[in-house]
Amino acid sequence: MLVSVFLALFLPCVGMSAVFLVYICLLWYAASYQSAGAGTGNYTNDPVKPNQEKGLSAAQLDKLPKITGKELVMSNDCAVCLDEIESEQFARVVPGCNHGFHLECADTWLSKNPVCPVCRTKLEPDFFNPPENNPC
Repeated sequence: MLVSVFLALFLPCVGMSAVFLVYICLLWYAASYQSAGAGTGNYTNDPVKPNQEKGLSAAQLDKLPKITGKELVMSNDCAVCLDEIESEQFARVVPGCNHGFHLECADTWLSKNPVCPVCRTKLEPDFFNPPENNPC
């Protein structure tokens, strides 16, 4: 009777100790793998996603159409700041989809993301480098 009580208390403690040791080993392995990968460039501690696309440069932003708010065709609401674009304010139009935004809002967004904030149309590099034999 005393042996069965001892085994009932002892075996769970041994089992939990084994699980704890396996957990510590996995943490050690993950830490050593992480530090070994940092020197080779496979892993970085940057908070930015490694496959995140870079936005547009200032020269590319200058090539985008700039109009006033009264010339907007689709809507005069800015999807970045959710405010209305007044008729005398400058707006930037995304080519291809013709969505308009405040000039500052569009430049801030497009400098970080090369896509339209509304429809996610990607601004292709062909727009900024037109072909040499353009008939227009």
